[in-house]
Amino acid sequence: MKHILMMLALVFSLSADAQSAETLYKQGKALYDAKNYQEAFPKLKVAAEKGHKKAQYRLGRCYDKGNGTTENDAEAFKWYMKSAAQDYAKALYQVGMCYKDGEGTTKDRQKAVQYFTKAAKLDNADAQYQLGKAYLKGKGIEPDEKKARSWLKKAVSNPKGGDEVLAKIKKDAATGDEDDKHILSLVTK
Repeated sequence: MKHILMMLALVFSLSADAQSAETLYKQGKALYDAKNYQEAFPKLKVAAEKGHKKAQYRLGRCYDKGNGTTENDAEAFKWYMKSAAQDYAKALYQVGMCYKDGEGTTKDRQKAVQYFTKAAKLDNADAQYQLGKAYLKGKGIEPDEKKARSWLKKAVSNPKGGDEVLAKIKKDAATGDEDDKHILSLVTK
């Protein structure tokens, strides 16, 4: 009986800990979304330190953009990686962008493609777009126009962010960006 009570106490404490991380994340995200970054940051930080993958991603955004804290690309990358290790698609995409642009880490197109691929398979529209562009231009991967077209079409038809991706492509194509003109022709065929 004593062992059962000890196990129940352990399970309850772990559950309470997880709930508090979730509660802190929700409070922090609401403050972040309201652009109250100074109050959001400490809540997100505590939740992230408790292992909450969405809080880790959002804390990475805080460091990436200097929201509620000093901008720090290395810290942003560190928190994106922690979240990505839990297969959070938005974090996987951001890690890919860090590798693509060399922000917070060494520039590495092959690693960028690896992370874009993981996020794209988890249905992240931005990652699908970046992966399509990588295939199109042969950056970090062998060029393959058929795969490029497939990923780009998935990106623009994605119900979670596809409209924004298509709007960005159209805007950039309208300003004369030759790559986006080509991409626009691929996704509208």
